[in-house]
Amino acid sequence: MPFTLATWNINSVRLREPIVCKLLEEEAPDVLCLQECKSPVEKIPMERFRALGYTHMVARGQKGYNGVAILSKIPMVEAGAEDYASLGHARHIAGKLENGVTIHNFYVPAGGDVPDREVNEKFGQKLDYLTEMRDAFHAGKPEKSILVGDLNIAPREDDVWNHKQLLKIVSHTPIEVEHLAQTQDAGGWVDVTRQDIPEGLLYSWWSYRAKDWSAADKGRRLDHVWATPDISNAAHGSRVLRAARGWEQPSDHAPVFASFDL
Repeated sequence: MPFTLATWNINSVRLREPIVCKLLEEEAPDVLCLQECKSPVEKIPMERFRALGYTHMVARGQKGYNGVAILSKIPMVEAGAEDYASLGHARHIAGKLENGVTIHNFYVPAGGDVPDREVNEKFGQKLDYLTEMRDAFHAGKPEKSILVGDLNIAPREDDVWNHKQLLKIVSHTPIEVEHLAQTQDAGGWVDVTRQDIPEGLLYSWWSYRAKDWSAADKGRRLDHVWATPDISNAAHGSRVLRAARGWEQPSDHAPVFASFDL
């Protein structure tokens, strides 16, 4: 069963309902994973999404903060939701498709502005969250699974606009990159995006602060698609829909796509 998946930090699913619908209409992924929904589950505008063929949803929500949801055209059942680092945040949801593939949708904490857990509690929470993800993957090796989401780390030098300038900036510091690598290794996860696009600068996030985000092009690849080794070779067609960053009232993230022939 071939299917296409997209992951997108939408920065409020209700506020940006029009561009979610635009994506569903124009790109029509079989599965759309959203992060930072900022909505209780019952207020996610599912009526519009159902009308476009997305009849299945699993989600965890919070008013005004966090929130993750998976919309699917393919039959899907909930397969778990974890509260890593015991933050009480809606940051993970998993759904299992009828072909047996489990999709994990994550919104890893951003970590604040100062990369020092001694003075910035949020940075410590981010590292703890990743550590508990790592330990969970060590304890139960995932199989036939895809992990997507805003992981809030750009790990490679070509995942940021300037490696040297960002080494002390949260999202690209060596300690964060190391924690993400350990998490990835623990599950044997394959970075599908970079499997398909192995070289070159690649971003999925551009700050709202830039007057002309496209011309400045100071981006970071914070949004990821990973797969377990048993299905990673079935992945192809990875891309970032950069144009979505320029849509009306946009998120500061662009959707990341991948297809799987399973």
